[in-house]
Amino acid sequence: MLDQAKTIKGYKLNSLDGEIGKIKEFYFDDQYWAIRYLVADTGNWLTNRQVLISPHALTGVNKDAQNINVNLTKKQIRDSPSISSDEPVSQQFEETYYDYYAWPYYWSGPYMWGYYPYPYPYVMRNSEELPKSNLSGKKWDPHLRNTRAVTGYDIQAKDGEIGHVEDFIIDDETWAIRYLIVDTRSWWAGKMVLVSPRWIKSISWKESAVFVNLNRATIKQSPEYIEGSPLNREYEAELHRHYNFEGYWVDEPNVTKASGLSK
Repeated sequence: MLDQAKTIKGYKLNSLDGEIGKIKEFYFDDQYWAIRYLVADTGNWLTNRQVLISPHALTGVNKDAQNINVNLTKKQIRDSPSISSDEPVSQQFEETYYDYYAWPYYWSGPYMWGYYPYPYPYVMRNSEELPKSNLSGKKWDPHLRNTRAVTGYDIQAKDGEIGHVEDFIIDDETWAIRYLIVDTRSWWAGKMVLVSPRWIKSISWKESAVFVNLNRATIKQSPEYIEGSPLNREYEAELHRHYNFEGYWVDEPNVTKASGLSK
């Protein structure tokens, strides 16, 4: 299922032995554009630290109840590697975090999730089959960004500005960011459009701008996105036909129903 990031924010996170908080934000990487961590607002339970939950731990998204099941106990989360609330997520922290849970590294392997095309909660790392890490001899940069920080970035087409990042569309099976929602009211009134990360040429973090390989006129004529409306494959196919691009579902491994996360 595809959902707006702000729709998922506020969902309760239920551990194996009780609620641990609500989703506050997301960390994603700017290479695969995949959600690497859900940031939990734990209230007074765990203070002065960021509580990060990897999609590897997620076993069920219940949209009706607005909660997500986490295959971890409170004690596991409490004893997990700690990072302060104002500290960036470093490569050292990530390796320690993944080692603690014995999950396969997402940065080692050919797919979005390392040796797997999606975060599978029942896969544990087998040290005999997977390399320990790719950090030795080669520096690994996690490229992690906060969705809140990127919201509001300018979107620049080949021939000028078209608007700004309003939100993100997330696939809750693979936890990939499928689209950026672009608010174009600074260019023409009242229309929102979707832009795939695959169509992004570059990002300037210094200028707070995203540059896309599209022309303004082509974007203006693209199918409109109605905020809050469900996204189906028919709409996606129409969107990709308009831009003359193949859909991500053509060349990505078929993970539909593979993880069994959505309800």
